[in-house]
Amino acid sequence: MAAACASGQAVPETVAVQLLGVLWFVSVTTGPWGAAAAGGEETLKCEDLKVGQFHVSLTFLKYICKDPKINDATQEPVNCTNYTAHVPCFPAPNITCKDFSGNETHFTGNEVGFLKPVSCRNVNGYSYKVAVALSLFLGWLGADRFYLGYPALGLLKFCTVGFCGIGSLIDFILISMQIVGPSDGSSYIIDYYGTRLTRLSITNETFRKTQLYP
Repeated sequence: MAAACASGQAVPETVAVQLLGVLWFVSVTTGPWGAAAAGGEETLKCEDLKVGQFHVSLTFLKYICKDPKINDATQEPVNCTNYTAHVPCFPAPNITCKDFSGNETHFTGNEVGFLKPVSCRNVNGYSYKVAVALSLFLGWLGADRFYLGYPALGLLKFCTVGFCGIGSLIDFILISMQIVGPSDGSSYIIDYYGTRLTRLSITNETFRKTQLYP
């Protein structure tokens, strides 16, 4: 009687082990490892590498990009064009991918695989520090507005002694918060790794969605 119960319990365990084996075989043959073994994947472009991704060589794909070279005069990345600059990126050793020329290359960690775009700003010689200093010490004479390219407002502040001081205070706050900038639409020259204001706006591509609560 005891032997019959033992054999009855062993049957479901055997079936469970077999089922797990089948599931493992299916996952291996249809998953990324199976595709890699079958050689069906195409070699990735280097710019498509993602940290934590597996590919043909079953290697943990990753890369490292250098920091942008900063222009001392503008405090923006060198070769900034149309608000975009590029920095060289180096795939990790033993990675095979297509470089920016389209050639399939096996990297050792010292070759440039692709150029990664980074954002930059358009500046035209207006210093944030100078604008704040002029607004603080000579704002009542309109020097800050003259400097930023608003001669009419500068003259008005000069004739009214900064609107009796009230306009000077308001301008100092607006310039310090980077709300008022150069009249030509360019950005202030600010230390690249310094404090900058980033304005967020809602467009057709970026808009708020209604929060759905359960």
